[in-house]
Amino acid sequence: MNKILLLLAVTSLATLAHAAPWPYDEKADAAADVQRAIAAAPADHKQVLLVFGANWCEDCRALDKAMHGSSRHLIDSQFEVVKIDVGNFDKNLALADRFGNPIAKGIPAVVVVGAGSKVIYATKDGELANARQMTEQGIYAFLKQKIANRS
Repeated sequence: MNKILLLLAVTSLATLAHAAPWPYDEKADAAADVQRAIAAAPADHKQVLLVFGANWCEDCRALDKAMHGSSRHLIDSQFEVVKIDVGNFDKNLALADRFGNPIAKGIPAVVVVGAGSKVIYATKDGELANARQMTEQGIYAFLKQKIANRS
C-alpha cells in the first residue's frame, strides 16, 4: 500500500514538473512590461497587443493556447504581446483603466496599441468570452479584422 502511494506521489510530481506553465505571470511588473513593449514596437514596425486575463480563467488559458499555436508566427510578426494578470479583478486595474478598461465586461480582453500609445482597438463587450470555441486562425482573423484600417 505504501509503495502504491509513493508511486502515485512521484507520478503526480513528475506530471506537475512537466505541466505547461501558467500563461499569466502573477509576479510580473505589468506596467514595466507594457512600457518596454511600447518602446520596442516601432523599431520592429509592430503594434502592441495587451492581453488581460488570469490563470483561473478557462477562456484566458484557451486564448493563450490558441495564440501559441500555428498562428503564433503571424501574431508575433505583427505584435509585441504583453500578457497582463488581473488576478481576481484585483490586480493591474489601473493599467486596465489606462487603456479604456477592456475588462469591464470580463476576461480575456485585448487592447491593440499603436504608435504614440494610441489605442487602436479594445474589447469592450466580452468579445473573447468564447475563446474556448475559437480556432487559432479564428483568433488571428478576429484581431486582424478589428485592427484593419484603424492604424
